[in-house]
Parts: sequence; C-alpha cells; structure tokens
Amino acid sequence: MVRFVEENTKHMEKETGNISNTDVTTLTKKVLQDLSINNGGGFVNSWVDSMRACSPTHLKSLMKQSSWLTEHPSALDMFEEILHVSEGKQIVMFLDYDGTLSPIVDDPDRAFMSKKMRRTVRKLAICFPTAIVSGRCREKVYNFVKLTELYYAGSHGMDIKGPAQGSKYKEGKSLLCQPATEFLPMIDEVYQKLVEKTKVTPGANVENNKFCASVHFRRVDEKNWSDLANQVGSVIKEYPKLRITQGRKVLEIRPIIKWDKGKALEFLLESLGYANCTDVFPIYIGDDRTDEDAFKILRDKRQGLGILVSKFPKETNASYSLQEPDEVMDFLQRLVEWEQMRSGA
Repeated sequence: MVRFVEENTKHMEKETGNISNTDVTTLTKKVLQDLSINNGGGFVNSWVDSMRACSPTHLKSLMKQSSWLTEHPSALDMFEEILHVSEGKQIVMFLDYDGTLSPIVDDPDRAFMSKKMRRTVRKLAICFPTAIVSGRCREKVYNFVKLTELYYAGSHGMDIKGPAQGSKYKEGKSLLCQPATEFLPMIDEVYQKLVEKTKVTPGANVENNKFCASVHFRRVDEKNWSDLANQVGSVIKEYPKLRITQGRKVLEIRPIIKWDKGKALEFLLESLGYANCTDVFPIYIGDDRTDEDAFKILRDKRQGLGILVSKFPKETNASYSLQEPDEVMDFLQRLVEWEQMRSGA
C-alpha cells in the first residue's frame, strides 16, 4: 500500500507540478491517512473510531480543561498581553466562518451570523486588513457575510478575491487567486455522484463548495457512519487526484495539491505587501482541523498568533483559545475599541 501511494504521489507530481520531491514523504503520510476512508474494512473502522475519539465527551475525559487552558489561555483574559506583543506592528485579521463568526448548525445553509457580529466585522475591516478563510464556496461565504470591505478565501483558500470596495487596504488591481481551477469539472462530477450515492443514508447532506465537495454527517446516526464512509470511498477511489479530509462532522473531497488555509494566509500577506516583514502581526481565529494549517504557519514563523475556538480541549497549534462565536465577537470588539482609541478615531 505504501509503495502504491508513493508511486501514485510521484505520478501526480509529474502531472500537476504542484508537489516537490522533498514533500513526497509528508504527502504520502497524508494520503495514507486520507485513504483510510477509501478502502473499506479496517480502514473505514479506523475512520469511525477517530470520529468517536474526537467527540467532546471523549476529549474531556483525556485532558483536564484547567491544564489545557494553561497552555492555551483565553484570548480575552490575555488581551493586554496580546496588545503588548503586537505593539508597533500592523495587525492583519484572518477569520474562519462556521463555528467562528457563526454558530455550528445542523443545516449548513442556515449558518447565519448575527447582525451584531456583522457590524463588528465591518468595523474590524475599517481598522485592519481582514480576510475570511473558509471551506465554503467563496460566493456562499460572501452571501452569508455581505461585506464588500473584506478579502474572501473560499474552499479552504483555493479561491481568493480581494475587496470589491470600501477598504483602504484594497490593491490597485483586482486580486484573484484560484490555484485549482483545473479541478472544477472533476469536483462537480464527484459532487453529482456523491449526491446519488449517499441519498440512502438518512441525514447525509452533500454540499458543492466549488473547489471541494463536502459531505455533512451532523444529522447522520452514528450507527450509519461506516456505511456513509464506504459510500464516499466507493466514489472517490476512482479519482486519484482527489483526497478526503475530515472536519467537524464533515468529510471534504479536495484536490491533492499543496494548498490549504496556511498557504492562503501566506498569499494574502504577500498580496498586502507584508511578505517577509517583521512589522506585521497576523491573528488567525478558527475552530476546525483545517485551520491548524494556518496556526502552524504562524507558530513555525513565530509571527502573530492563532486562536482556537473550542469549548473543549483539543490538540492544536494555536496559542490562545476562545470558547464560542460570542467570545470571538467580544475579542474583535475589544480590538476595534483599542484601535479607535489608539488612532484617536
């Protein structure tokens, strides 16, 4: 199996030009992890076990909240410290959407942000360059947020567009980055097949997010998780250029290219003129596994900070934590008030 994956990875490297030789080993491990869903039997069982292991109840029993908060203290409690380490630097804000600006809901089409949150994010974008980075299709995120002053990076950063208007941080030329455009017909084809294949599983919901297809199982009974995993795997096994990743009660089918929320963060910083700058302070707030790619970039560079939104202890590369979207809003409001006082606005 490992040999097959290594050969398949090298083959894709040759075809796409997106994977370097030095990354083959890392990608092989990632593909092996993703293939755990695609190959039935013990692989599917391993995936189901991992979902159970990630449940809040299980995590709570493994890790004491108090000790976890010692390593990842509340960003609200540590607000003054955050301001101190960002002193003299340009803050740039990166925000996930689901579970960060809006609550997690059973129906992904009803993940609305509050009016108060929208007002807060608008004020934030006036004070700092602000981007929303989501696994959702960029157009869907925009329809939820409806703010023209923001940068939007949809489908886990594979579809990036700059502010339409109203931002002093807008580039002179229109910003658009879509590194996986060639995969669009394939994703659409897979989406149609997944809709057909999973319709026998009560509660399953397949969402076309343009640069990825998302299979939501928040409303699927746990006893049917294995069946759903097999259904998804039976479709994806025919598409070696796609991989499956796991989020909060969702399986996501994505192109197997070197691009994620971390890469989107780096691209946006570069587009804003902050590449290799020491006087920039990125703050990334997110709640999901996919946000870990961005947290890791910031931690590895020792630049800025990541804030994980979670009520329960999780393994994370983030430095700080917030428990829910209401706390995120409080944190953003405090940042806005601080900047307004500092600038005399």
